[in-house]
Amino acid sequence: MLSQTVLPFKLDSTQDTITAQAGLVLFGEHLHAVGLPGWFERELPGPSGVGHKPSAYGVSLVLMLQGGGRSLEDLRMLRADEGLRTLLNLMLPSSDATGDWLRRMGAGEGLEGLSRVQRRQLRKQLKKEAWRDYTLDIDATQIVAEKESAHWTYKGETGYMPLVGTLAENGLIVGDEFREGNAAPAAGNLEFIRHCEQQLPAGKRIVAVRADSAAYQAAILNACEAEGKLFAIGADLDRAVKSVIAEIPEAAWVQWRDAEIAETVHSMNKTEKAFRLIVVRRPQQGDLFDESVPRYRYTAVASNRIESAAATLEWYAQRGETSENRIKELKLGFGMERMPCGQFTANAVFFRLGVLAYHLFQGFKRWALKKEWRQHQVQTIRWRLYQIAGKVVRHAGGIYLKVKEHVVELFKDIRTQCWLLANEGET
Repeated sequence: MLSQTVLPFKLDSTQDTITAQAGLVLFGEHLHAVGLPGWFERELPGPSGVGHKPSAYGVSLVLMLQGGGRSLEDLRMLRADEGLRTLLNLMLPSSDATGDWLRRMGAGEGLEGLSRVQRRQLRKQLKKEAWRDYTLDIDATQIVAEKESAHWTYKGETGYMPLVGTLAENGLIVGDEFREGNAAPAAGNLEFIRHCEQQLPAGKRIVAVRADSAAYQAAILNACEAEGKLFAIGADLDRAVKSVIAEIPEAAWVQWRDAEIAETVHSMNKTEKAFRLIVVRRPQQGDLFDESVPRYRYTAVASNRIESAAATLEWYAQRGETSENRIKELKLGFGMERMPCGQFTANAVFFRLGVLAYHLFQGFKRWALKKEWRQHQVQTIRWRLYQIAGKVVRHAGGIYLKVKEHVVELFKDIRTQCWLLANEGET
């Protein structure tokens, strides 16, 4: 029977070894340049008997997330890519074996081991930067998960609510804490800030903190004042704050963006020092039949910055780019919007691996790619670099990767940068 087609080309098979992701091989070389496989071997528990090494699981998951995989089943795409496996000398566990490994790591010491791997990577990156002082943005993000063990979040969906700490100056995630969906947003915020500080290498420090109202706590404000940190933290509109807002004279309100702002001085029962309370009000539509509906909708920010109220609000608003958009990149760009396992601890391991994949991508852009590539998100890098096809050829005892002529120099330059990075020595 004659096969009918729309376009006139013909199909045939080939025995050549090819890869659809020759550019992802460059990222794999970057992983070896920074020492990631060795870090996995040193910091994670090995198999009790015959089985894959920790690096086999860790590297394959990082590569999968980097290449755009969204579930453990997507590991099959890497296993099917003979060219990729050949060039990177990959031992790829099955998706079932990887799920078992995540559960073992979650039940054992895997989460703490991954924290040490993260610390190695983070310190390696920060030591190469000129910045010494950093602003820490902390924020919780919801991950919807229809898992039997998942709890209801305050947004009315089942899932998890991890806490993420981001450095505003470079977008690196300096801390992550995977939490149950019903975890109190205000719980452990000061301890989390301390953890983020401990991740930094010597000579680097956090000098400012920004957060939403979950961090509106006397202990955090007191700690910032005592340690000389600037802060801008969303304030709870509790009875005391509402009372202070009501006392602001009408003449004090000035225009800011699409709203009006004013400021006053406030203190909490346990704060050791009064702080600025910058209030934003926006008109809201009343009810024709209910005159009790408030005329304005208020938000407030507590701060100790010495500048105009407008300047502080502008600084606080930068969290949208430096924190929220980075978390969005982590979730949508690296597959952290869904979790693969039914067990909380296994998903915590997977999330930390996702944060590590995000870190490594940031390092790849800074150290291996030219400046014009560095503003791109991972989706663009996948489209323009990772998904370049290549052919693997064995000749005279060597292995060759053949790509189109117009990208050969790009590939050579990236490989040179990886070589230079590998020869800097262990951090």
